[in-house]
Amino acid sequence: MKILSIILCISLFNFGYAQKPEKLFNGKDLKGWKIHGTEKWYVQKGELICESGPDKQYGYLATEKEFKDFELTLMFKQESNGNSGVFFHSQIDGIIVNGWQAEVAPLNNHSGGIYESYGRGWLIQPTADKEKVLKEGEWNKMKIRVKGNEVTTWLNDVEMITLDDEKIGERSGKIALQIHDGGGVKVRWKNISIRKL
Repeated sequence: MKILSIILCISLFNFGYAQKPEKLFNGKDLKGWKIHGTEKWYVQKGELICESGPDKQYGYLATEKEFKDFELTLMFKQESNGNSGVFFHSQIDGIIVNGWQAEVAPLNNHSGGIYESYGRGWLIQPTADKEKVLKEGEWNKMKIRVKGNEVTTWLNDVEMITLDDEKIGERSGKIALQIHDGGGVKVRWKNISIRKL
């Protein structure tokens, strides 16, 4: 009985440890991340900043690690255009990304919706009444939960969408922040953490 109790305690400890959130951005530098493309990614006063470079093309900052089932939380603040996104289960070759994006965009452009890049396009968009949840020019909190085939996103603690998609559940991949092409884009990020499920 004593041995069973010890095993149970160890199992519970290990389970709890596995659930502990991991900081993906240390607030100092880009350690653990890789830049794809020529757009600008840098750290300033504890914030991660992306902005358009001279080529005005798509750009990505991707984790070195891959993730499958997780809960990701972060804060973003849009400046100028502010068109961006958070990719998951993604693979990147140059500036071609294959994966799914939780949209981060200006007001009434479906922030929190899910877009499949170089694939089926929009899979789901928030309902019209939820578009106003985005705070323009202010810090916004986004949470993305991926478990098996199911994806749920929240913006400022409001559930934006829930999607069930077998293709998403079939694979893992990198987390990647996007900067949109066209130029004039600038977005600030902070408090990026992930909890494996």
